[in-house]
Amino acid sequence: MVNNEDKLKKIIAHSKEYGFVFQSSEIYDGLAAAYDYGQYGVELKNNIKAYWWKSMVQNHENIVGLDAAIFMHPTTWKASGHVDAFNDPMIDNKDSKKRYRADVLVEDHISKIESKIQKEVDKAAKRFGEAFDEKQFRETNPRVVQNQEKIEDIKKRLYSAMEEERLDDIKKLIEDLEIACPVSGSRNWTDVRQFNLMFSTEMGSLSEGASKIYLRPETAQGIFVNYLNIQKTGRMKIPFGIAQIGKAFRNEIVARQFIFRMREFEQMEMQFFVRPGEELKWFEYWKEQRMKWHEDMGIPSSEYRFHEHEKLAHYANAAFDIEFNFPMGFKELEGIHSRTDFDLKSHQEFSGKKIQYFDPELNESYVPYVVETSIGVDRTFLAVLTFAYTEEKLEDGSERVVMKIPPFLSPVKAAVLPLVKKDGLPEKAMEIFDTLKQDYMCFYEEKDSIGKRYRRQDAIGTPYCITVDHQTTEDNTVTIRERDSMTQERVSIDKIASIISDRLKSKK
Repeated sequence: MVNNEDKLKKIIAHSKEYGFVFQSSEIYDGLAAAYDYGQYGVELKNNIKAYWWKSMVQNHENIVGLDAAIFMHPTTWKASGHVDAFNDPMIDNKDSKKRYRADVLVEDHISKIESKIQKEVDKAAKRFGEAFDEKQFRETNPRVVQNQEKIEDIKKRLYSAMEEERLDDIKKLIEDLEIACPVSGSRNWTDVRQFNLMFSTEMGSLSEGASKIYLRPETAQGIFVNYLNIQKTGRMKIPFGIAQIGKAFRNEIVARQFIFRMREFEQMEMQFFVRPGEELKWFEYWKEQRMKWHEDMGIPSSEYRFHEHEKLAHYANAAFDIEFNFPMGFKELEGIHSRTDFDLKSHQEFSGKKIQYFDPELNESYVPYVVETSIGVDRTFLAVLTFAYTEEKLEDGSERVVMKIPPFLSPVKAAVLPLVKKDGLPEKAMEIFDTLKQDYMCFYEEKDSIGKRYRRQDAIGTPYCITVDHQTTEDNTVTIRERDSMTQERVSIDKIASIISDRLKSKK
């Protein structure tokens, strides 16, 4: 069993060794917080995106897709509030010279108090067994109540200070909590300053003489500025959605934890346009649907939880995160937000173009409200790796590392392996490979012993290994080995495709 502290390091090492993820520009000593997806990483990533697109667009008659440009007119970001409000409060430690997000330092401190509470709860649960009432214990145990009150007080101070941009008060809170720099251990802090997260660049010529443009910090605005184009050309009726998968860029100062927080990342977003007053009904609907999507991957529901936002963004009237139990604890994986009519109204005002919907049932025009679902591709990728990475001790005393990736997401669906490189076995194996590759990503290998080849396929998460041996040439059967159980059975070659197909459908 891998403890959480070491698990992320092991996942990073495994990702490099087996072609999932590499440090960007590694031959030049790498670029911080930028990563390249290797031959198996790109397949897993594409499978995640295909699963999302199918469930969001293909399976809904009222949701369509879009692929908007990364570069947008700079006024877009003025209208969206990003130019003025897309900031993080930063603080530096004078001794380590390290920079941190001030709110994250405080939230990490809150997490430590929550861990203390959880330890008390776990101890009590062990002591009282089935008779344990967790709710009552949390409400009555003095130490738990005291720590919970501490948390509420810290949150109140933090979120009100952030809301009103009282940066001095955030620094005072860090000092009062005696938060030390994780690197130097000192409490020698600078003042808190706001830092805008957008990357800016220059473009040759734009209208109105503007030359400064931005790399988009989110994909949502490309959907909002195309609302009228999609609605009219698609003759869309409310409620309807527009979905998009694309790159976004944020100049994160504290980019860390592998691919969890990067400066260049990929999002899968869907903006759902609804009647004003019906947004909270749809918000609840999408909350439930999105959690179901995660659970349908085959990852246990205990690895997910909802987290309600204490501090709402300027555009929202409701917001929940779906958090996943990453090696560094429960962290945000997906956001579900009720964005009201803020975005469309703002673009209407800044562009001077009327952005409304005529509702034939109500016989009136209005600016639609929006419910957003926004999930990180890279974070979903890391969640799948976190769930999948397994170290096992086998009955014979040996060990193996197996990636128990949900089979329909696995980079390679089947490996075709001739037992030896002679007696016509490679030719027979290649026939099987050529048939299967029409429908599935497959792998062919002759090198090394069959045991070593099985281990390599376990390490990349291949659900099935098909071994072609001398008996194959006699009766047209092969040995098919299942990844998780390592069980092997003899099957006819013409049944291989249906066996793989049935397994891949099981969690879709």
